[in-house]
Amino acid sequence: MPGHTPHRTPLKRVSQGSLFALSRSGNNPDAPHGLGFIEPVMAELVDEVEALQTNVEGLRKLSNSLKTFNESFASWLYVMDMNALTVDWPQAPTDASFRLAKRRAEENARLAEEAALKAASAIPPPPDSEADKTTLTENQEFETTYTTNATTRNASTSITKTASTGIPKRKVKPKLTAKEKKDRSLSLEKIVMSLPLEFRGSDPGLRRNMESVIEFMMDSDGRGIRLVELVKPPDLNQARVNKCLIALVNRKIVRKENSTGTVLYHWTGLS
Repeated sequence: MPGHTPHRTPLKRVSQGSLFALSRSGNNPDAPHGLGFIEPVMAELVDEVEALQTNVEGLRKLSNSLKTFNESFASWLYVMDMNALTVDWPQAPTDASFRLAKRRAEENARLAEEAALKAASAIPPPPDSEADKTTLTENQEFETTYTTNATTRNASTSITKTASTGIPKRKVKPKLTAKEKKDRSLSLEKIVMSLPLEFRGSDPGLRRNMESVIEFMMDSDGRGIRLVELVKPPDLNQARVNKCLIALVNRKIVRKENSTGTVLYHWTGLS
């Protein structure tokens, strides 16, 4: 029986694309002998490896920086947590603080009311001659009206000016019907929406003050209104009235007149 021939792996044929075939190929007769053609490839490989090493070093430094930041930030959060659990805050507001704030607000309102009253009383009265003329004219109107109609007499006497302050007495507003109230509400809304944002609802108190000023001006029947006539402390003080009138004058809803030496405001309406 013939002996068993051991299995042998056949030699692999050199590939056509191998480095040896490339170096000996007839297509590249100028190729360097042996492995000399690998030199430029290896030089480029070395450059790329150096760039890779530089990037890896940058990533390592970034990782170290993030690690340091995480440790520091975690320490700060821990200290803040411990501080909140162990430290008292004696300056936090207490019930006494709120009572003091309420008392101060009431005192400020009282001072504002006193200032408005002082400003109203500081207005000089008109000359005696003008007061006499006004009284004589109004008496004549009173007598004429009395003979014709008692209701008209009451309306005439309601506009009699006092000699001490020079401020006309306010008329009693007639009661509005449901339709008139609706029309008045729509007119107020249209006028308020034409004013700056702070009067349109960002400050509800300022909007109420503006509506009060507008209603008083609409009921003025075309006569000039002085600033002190609109003051209704403590809510509607002189500063609030002045602010509302400035906005209305800028919007040309109210006309300002000071030709007589006294500042008067006339209602013109929204054009």
